Amino acid sequence: MTVAEYQRTPKTVLPQELIFGHLEAHDAPTVSHQRIVIALTIALHEYTRAHGGEVLVAPTDVVLDERRALVLQPDLLYVGPSGPAIIADRVEGPPNLVVEVLSPYPRIGRLDERLRWFSSYGVQEIWLYHQIARCMDVLYCAGGGIFRTARFDAITPIESGVLPHFDRLMTSLIGR
Repeated sequence: MTVAEYQRTPKTVLPQELIFGHLEAHDAPTVSHQRIVIALTIALHEYTRAHGGEVLVAPTDVVLDERRALVLQPDLLYVGPSGPAIIADRVEGPPNLVVEVLSPYPRIGRLDERLRWFSSYGVQEIWLYHQIARCMDVLYCAGGGIFRTARFDAITPIESGVLPHFDRLMTSLIGR
């Protein structure tokens, strides 16, 4: 399937992605997953109001490679005021930042593949929230790969290279 054919498929609120020409549909996320996505969306929206950019939630298509038919839907994405992605009816190109909330029962395929795709296509930073461990891994990307990873627990402010001055604690975002 091409990206054009994918765009003509019936619209749905369920997650679906185009992985190198193959349509993949996923189950709806759990309530606990969505609560975390909402909390992170609010925090990132507050950041964009103060510093610019735009935050979008799934299901938002991110076309990483039109020719190779790679379209992903991260849980959240952020495009800075001068970000490389073009936002129209979908996001064309890599967002500056993507967020994935990792569920105890993964629905989105192999995580290592997703991370490789995001980093190799130009995403600068990937946030992975671990529901069970209640921590956030921030993966810093450059040169088509991940060059550094940092873990932030409930009481350590999140440090982001993409979001300067973002220093929220996981407890202030998620609670508990």
